[in-house]
Amino acid sequence: MSLFRVTENTNFEGPHQNTQIAKGGAPASEADYAMIMIHGRGASAQSILDLSSAFETEKKITYRAPQANGHTWYPYSFLAPTERNEPGLSSGLQKVHDIIEELESEGIPKERIFLLGFSQGACLASEYIARHPDKYAGLIALSGGVIGDNVNFDHYNGDLHQTPVFLGCSDVDPHIPKERVHETEELLSKLGADVTKKLYPGMGHLVNEDEIKHIQAMLKL
Repeated sequence: MSLFRVTENTNFEGPHQNTQIAKGGAPASEADYAMIMIHGRGASAQSILDLSSAFETEKKITYRAPQANGHTWYPYSFLAPTERNEPGLSSGLQKVHDIIEELESEGIPKERIFLLGFSQGACLASEYIARHPDKYAGLIALSGGVIGDNVNFDHYNGDLHQTPVFLGCSDVDPHIPKERVHETEELLSKLGADVTKKLYPGMGHLVNEDEIKHIQAMLKL
């Protein structure tokens, strides 16, 4: 099975193509960096965008947060076979790609674009950079991992060129098995990312203060 990848000849049409994109931070014309923030199942673009208020940085950052149709990027668990989560999964990947292209057209290249996601959004962000390796400013995956019933390393290829990656998750998360976080670390490392992983003992399905500190450290570029 080959994985769907967005290319210049691909224009996937699905449930998320016409949804709104919330914006915050500095205008793109004045920004040093951009961050695409991807919400979790049942949440909203505005709710993940609000997380940016916790970041303390002197850098000017423009934020973009896409809204999933029906507040859900794909219907089933991220551990289900990928074909069961179509067309939402490919539609979400296309949505992320289109925002990256828009930011590039506004003068912000990939190496100055962060991808951040929580829960289902972290899974979508992780899967996006795994399928589209390049040099990004960073990936911040909070309580998530790459998508599918198994991780076939042979299906992924390319070079992330030491893109900084932070993976944060509970060691007993009811939705995200720690084994998948380990597999995500292994895959992204094999693709050339510089991965930092932290599993927090007994934490719930949430974002903690230590994770915010890691994000802030990544923003001090």
